[in-house]
Amino acid sequence: MDAATSLKKKLALPLIVALIFILLFNVNLPNNNNKSIPKPSGPAGVCSLGISEQTITPLKNTKHLLVSAYVDQRVKDLDIRIIGIFKRDSIQPLHCVFCCTNVLSKTTPATILQHSDHFGFPFTTTDVMCQIPQNCKATRVTLLTTPDKESASDSTWLPIRNQKSDRQKEENMKFDFTVCISNLFGDYNNVLQFAETLEMYRLLGVNRVVIYNTSCGPELDRLLQNYSQEGFVEMVPWPIDKHLNPSRGWLHSEHGGDVHYFGQLTTLNECIYRSMERSRYVLLNDIDEIIMPYQHKDLMSLMNTLQNQNPNTGVFLIENHTYPKKTFNQNKWGPLPQWNGVPGFDIMVHIYREEPNRNIYHPHKLIVQPRAVQQTSVHDVLMMSATKFKVPPDVCRIIHSPIRTPTDPPLDRLHVDTRLWDFKDKLLPNVIKVLRRAELLRSETQN
Repeated sequence: MDAATSLKKKLALPLIVALIFILLFNVNLPNNNNKSIPKPSGPAGVCSLGISEQTITPLKNTKHLLVSAYVDQRVKDLDIRIIGIFKRDSIQPLHCVFCCTNVLSKTTPATILQHSDHFGFPFTTTDVMCQIPQNCKATRVTLLTTPDKESASDSTWLPIRNQKSDRQKEENMKFDFTVCISNLFGDYNNVLQFAETLEMYRLLGVNRVVIYNTSCGPELDRLLQNYSQEGFVEMVPWPIDKHLNPSRGWLHSEHGGDVHYFGQLTTLNECIYRSMERSRYVLLNDIDEIIMPYQHKDLMSLMNTLQNQNPNTGVFLIENHTYPKKTFNQNKWGPLPQWNGVPGFDIMVHIYREEPNRNIYHPHKLIVQPRAVQQTSVHDVLMMSATKFKVPPDVCRIIHSPIRTPTDPPLDRLHVDTRLWDFKDKLLPNVIKVLRRAELLRSETQN
């Protein structure tokens, strides 16, 4: 036993020394296992900085503006569409860089597509198309004027929207119909027209109205905030006047300015992409226009018929018909409520329709399947993957009740059209309800 104990003691001392040596050696030796793990590219946390919370974002080192970024893989070898407003005479090469789970991707060259409709203005709606590098789960994107991705550290990032592993099936869309109201500006305050139009659309089956707002009057703002809280209206701030000198007209040679009609073309395109994964159909029109079916009770019945008759159609052109503001014999056509103290005019009194002159260019507005459209203008689609169809005016036409009209035709040249009155029993109580809810209706007004 003594011999065995003595042997153990002799072996233990060298073993302890060897263990101490191994521990000391490992502490001082660099960890070579880390060499196989790539280090994050760029400054730490670069993707978490400079995320744009604005609807209009200036692009650094350019004269251009960026609006939003969407997944769009309908163009071969391209994955992302960035919608912007670019100065036409200052187009330069651009490079895309992505945030891949908080790690910078390598840069990829951008494809710049200017929209063909700009009506002579210096700035035009522009799509910037990007390809996402392999093995990059992109959540944000920015554009650079050089291929040096390190300069992205002080750039502003756009979140990438419409991110889905599979394209949303049409039958599972959240909304059937979305109306895109391109621009509010000039402190517009026609409350009564707005309330009647929105409630009319609700009766026709519209689920959501998107409004791009530069400025509006205080009463209209109160009404729209009420609709927003309800979820029927989505208000998109549109401070285009903080970045450019927007035109109040459609033609640069007549109206001047930097960009067409407060950026109307850009907002219409942006609304299509905003609605692409959520809405079966998108209506592109102004707030003083109602796309009205005349042989169907609502928009869904209309579109089911049109789609069955035209199965490959994704763009439906609806003819514009103007309804000048004319007085009429109220006793003959029926009583209408008195809207005491509500700013704006009553569209229900616009019952006289002017026949379009089809010998000259006559504008249309649009009902589109957003997934079939790549670029749109105001009165027609610029790029699409489907056919288009002009809807006969006896089937559907636009009731256009503008504040003023360029001509004032006599009554004997106008047609009486009381189609809006077919909805009167439901429309008028709904309008009174929403005006009261927004505290815009005097208490003495009766149903």
